[in-house]
Amino acid sequence: MWLAAYAIGITIVLVVICVYHYRERERQFYDYQDKVTGVQLEEMHHIYMTMRGWRHDYHNHMQKIRAHLALGEYQEADKYIDLMETELAGIDLKYHTGNAGVDAMLNSKLTLADKNGLQIKCDAILPEKLPFNQIDLCVLLGNLIDNAIEACGKMLKAENRFLRIYMCVQKQQLYISVSNATNEPVRKLDRDYISKKRGNHGHGLKRINLIVEKHQGYLNRQNEPGVFATEIMLPLDCI
Repeated sequence: MWLAAYAIGITIVLVVICVYHYRERERQFYDYQDKVTGVQLEEMHHIYMTMRGWRHDYHNHMQKIRAHLALGEYQEADKYIDLMETELAGIDLKYHTGNAGVDAMLNSKLTLADKNGLQIKCDAILPEKLPFNQIDLCVLLGNLIDNAIEACGKMLKAENRFLRIYMCVQKQQLYISVSNATNEPVRKLDRDYISKKRGNHGHGLKRINLIVEKHQGYLNRQNEPGVFATEIMLPLDCI
């Protein structure tokens, strides 16, 4: 009898240890995501401030170029223009939504998506400020795009890989739609689907769920032949 009780006790301890280690790895993954996203937001703030400085000094730059031209110093004017173009190239942004945090995430992640051969269509217009924690919003968007890149990466034909993003504010809600190509079989998208995903993909799906629940939002996933789509609505008036 005591052997059976001992065995049961050992089993329970092992289960507890496994659960602890799983949750600890999950926590470390979330902490790492938040840290990386925070760095990206800081970088984007720096870029925005640099761009603002360029706009502020625009007339000074034009006056200097005009002065060189008026004096016939064409080579000096040409060199100055080259210098301006070089500096501006380092702060150019391909995707502009109106929200600095979202711009940081989109320009970072979609650059990676482009390098992976995805055909990208992004239509996003947002206000400068949203009543959400910027980390939550960017982690949410980052996981959606990461999962899309991963799914497209499993497709053999690069020309079939696509990623479509649509974001806007309508009826006091932030609307997010992300759809991508996939070769996964059509299946029911419930908690069992998430639990069977391993690694960062599974953690990413769970993190998306947690953030949407945190902000009392709506989440809908659709898996149709060749397409995986996620729709999210986050109310702006419940914060």
